[in-house]
Amino acid sequence: MRSIQCLIFTAALTLFFSMQTQAQFWGAKQPRPFETPKDSLKRGEFTWAPELAPQGPILVTVSLDEQRAYTFRNGILIGVATASTGKKGHETPTGVFHTTLKDVNHHSSKYNNASMPYTERFTSSGIALHAGGLPGYPSSHGCVHLPSEYARLLFKEAPLGMTVVVTNNTRFPEAVDHPACLSPVNVDGKMQAHERLSASETYRWNPELSPNGPVSLLISRTDKRLVVVRNGIEVGRCKVTIANEKDSLGTLVYVAHVNPTSAGSGSGNMKWISHELADRNYGSGAHGQPEKSLSRIKIPDAFLVQVQPLIVEGTTMILTDAPILRKTTGKEMAVISSHPES
Repeated sequence: MRSIQCLIFTAALTLFFSMQTQAQFWGAKQPRPFETPKDSLKRGEFTWAPELAPQGPILVTVSLDEQRAYTFRNGILIGVATASTGKKGHETPTGVFHTTLKDVNHHSSKYNNASMPYTERFTSSGIALHAGGLPGYPSSHGCVHLPSEYARLLFKEAPLGMTVVVTNNTRFPEAVDHPACLSPVNVDGKMQAHERLSASETYRWNPELSPNGPVSLLISRTDKRLVVVRNGIEVGRCKVTIANEKDSLGTLVYVAHVNPTSAGSGSGNMKWISHELADRNYGSGAHGQPEKSLSRIKIPDAFLVQVQPLIVEGTTMILTDAPILRKTTGKEMAVISSHPES
């Protein structure tokens, strides 16, 4: 009799732990009508209309203030979801990132093997978008919790290397046609030297340090530098000149998209989808005209020739007033960082 009881107890215990490890379902099972105002979405609710932009690069913006996640494709909003971000002491890092891992049935290595369905990780410390609890306020250990069905739909549509912007404020993106990418200029020797580039260097270019992966171009008005990062590793930098350099550029993210109305597919035929951020530390200087901020940047010809082949569908370019280089005074802006706190 005791052995039968033990068998029953063991079976019940196994069933209990099996139920505990099964993924929960969070939030609504169906989207609300797309025209539903974002402020009317209750916790766990979302909208989703990918047919509004069937093709193009995907950008996800997470607004910490609003506890909302916005999905754009080709600059067009295709979905909004309620979200839950990091609680006090585990705040979700702000900045611009790329996803580096997709796992449909991921489990946490830190938190008791907790289920994290539809994981799309965007920091090396494990911060990710995934399905999770949605109490209506920040409650996670740093990850961005999404409704289960929204997380599934996003996971299905989004490529690895997708851009994720985490911000304290959000503005809707604008499309910017800039056929020449960035206007080149001959080096005239009048640009300030930086200790990381010698007086004889106008640029450095080492693509072999990271042969593959998503590419981002980071341009700082404070540093007067353009830094090229591929798969999280710097592969090049150059000095740039900035027209009206005392005037704010703002903080803008541009995602490259092949312009279907232009012949060819090179970087000179790109449409840049702009996304302006209202940065608490540096403000926003674009004033709804992101193409003007972009046109103020001038790059040496020789460096531009090296960079242009890397500019493909989904390439990200960030313009900011903030410093992006180390050993520079002022608050740094976290951009595709490999550091857990950034």
